[in-house]
Amino acid sequence: MNQRLRSTTLALLGFSLLGAALADKVVSIGYSGPLSGGAAFYGKDVQSGLDMAIDEINKAGGITVKGEKVTFKLAALDDKYLPNETGTNVKRLTSQGIDVIVVPHAGGIQVAQALNTRDPQFLLVAYSSEPKILEANNPLTFMLPPRYDVYVAPFVKKEMTTFGKKLGMVGTTSAYGKAWGDVVSAEWKKQGGTIGTNNGVDYGTTVDYSSAVTKALSEKPDVLFIGGPSQPTALVIKAAREQGFKGGFIVMDQAKFEQMGSIIPISYLNGSVGVMPVAEFPGTQVFSAQYQRLYKKIPTSEAALNYMGMNVVAKAMELAGTTDDPMAIRAKLGQAATSLPRNKTVYSLKSVTAQGHMDADVLAGFIQDGKYTKLRLSSLK
Repeated sequence: MNQRLRSTTLALLGFSLLGAALADKVVSIGYSGPLSGGAAFYGKDVQSGLDMAIDEINKAGGITVKGEKVTFKLAALDDKYLPNETGTNVKRLTSQGIDVIVVPHAGGIQVAQALNTRDPQFLLVAYSSEPKILEANNPLTFMLPPRYDVYVAPFVKKEMTTFGKKLGMVGTTSAYGKAWGDVVSAEWKKQGGTIGTNNGVDYGTTVDYSSAVTKALSEKPDVLFIGGPSQPTALVIKAAREQGFKGGFIVMDQAKFEQMGSIIPISYLNGSVGVMPVAEFPGTQVFSAQYQRLYKKIPTSEAALNYMGMNVVAKAMELAGTTDDPMAIRAKLGQAATSLPRNKTVYSLKSVTAQGHMDADVLAGFIQDGKYTKLRLSSLK
């Protein structure tokens, strides 16, 4: 090799090594959720919130952890809303060295909680409102939405005083749906009402809800308890209205008014209680506009809370000085939440509790004539 070629080769090698030294460390965030089947739209809403946060972090140059620039990528696997598939996916993701995994359904979360404190440990970001997630006292869980029992008492009170004391049951038959139904039933009885036969169906596999709705309406209810992913929930409402039901609906928090209103006439939703649409919150206009431009769909709390959650996790990594110590990252979530810039918080974000629960102002509402009335929620966290 002549001297000029040798010098050029060494220079290129040095440049290559320098480039490698300056290159970002790429950290994978795991995701196991329903990306096919009846809950696919729900799972993809969660995924798009994570993707949006990751894209923004990366475009801004990533985060700095102990002087090293870090960017992120999402490793997403389909679990079809099946807890056993979640378990398989979690093991696959941890075998790839992934230390943070997002799961958006209660059954899958409970499977993951049985795994995340073993070796290899991982931080579980839980997107479900099931109170049992917090009651497990799992030290490596970060739960994003409000627990659903904060909704139940005001939902029941509003519907019972507006429509009457007979409740019909047509909720989804997932473990999450059954738990919601049990809590609503207990509160309905507590407030002096009566309950008809449970006509719940699997919202993930059912196509025609007419039969279940017919059975429920045969008992002359004033209010129907319904809910699962938004798209099938809208079809339940459609079936009820087209069979002449004039009463109200208690809608599980998984279903969203803003999505259902794009599937059925908004008038069908009159008399319903459920989660307030993102657009009804002050200060959400910028996020909503950016999200709609990127994903060509309406942002729901699935997207908003997972967007916030990803930003909290990234900030906690900076504060903890590590991307691969789940316990250290978990310990910094509270500080990360309170120090997050306002432009990264869709809802007003107060803290992360000692149990690992994100405390943000997600509200509920009653819809009438296309307009929303806010409902005061319980102070449970």
